Amino acid sequence: MSEINLADIRINYSKKELTENSLSHDPILAFETWMQEAISSKVLEPTAMTVSTVSKSGEPSSRILLLKGISKGKFQFFSNYSSRKAKEMESNSHISLLFFWPELERQVRIQGSATKLSKAESQAYFHTRPRESQIGAHASLQSSVIESREALERKYADLVLSFQTKTEIPMPENWGGYECEPSSIEFWQGRPSRLHDRIRFVRMNSNDHQERNNPSQIKKTWNIERLSP
Repeated sequence: MSEINLADIRINYSKKELTENSLSHDPILAFETWMQEAISSKVLEPTAMTVSTVSKSGEPSSRILLLKGISKGKFQFFSNYSSRKAKEMESNSHISLLFFWPELERQVRIQGSATKLSKAESQAYFHTRPRESQIGAHASLQSSVIESREALERKYADLVLSFQTKTEIPMPENWGGYECEPSSIEFWQGRPSRLHDRIRFVRMNSNDHQERNNPSQIKKTWNIERLSP
């Protein structure tokens, strides 16, 4: 196989521009607008996001999850509470979320803190999942070492049989949701010559939440700044 010169692989972004006036002064509404545009544009996995956590020793780790909701300005996702990310969020609630939509030459970076959703909220989402995914949540002790793929599939098959008479599958005790309350949200739009547009919203006082239906208060809650590319 011929040698691949990675340094020569590049795209000159030029589809759109990003100005302070083109975004809502409420970054949650701005994000929802971009998400809707990503969905309408049929990008691959529009809700996919990189979730980064940090261990007690300061070692970062990242993985792709799916955003499952936005409620009261917080970003929601679900996981196994025995997973590596869950253990890291338990010891350090500070996380980051990254959405990248290459078809639109856009990304959104979110920094914030994660807390668990209530059991009732987690159950409400769990029972909307396909039955196979609900059983899969019982079969997988996420991030743990397993004997083999075959052993995992045997466990899943056994659970299918054990649940076949149940109309509703119970949510595993070690499974549930999180919500990330953002402290900053950065919108990135690719531009020519690598002079990308970057606009960041920074929460001025995370303990002083204002009503989202009052635009004048929203401006006081978030500081808007343009960053050098």
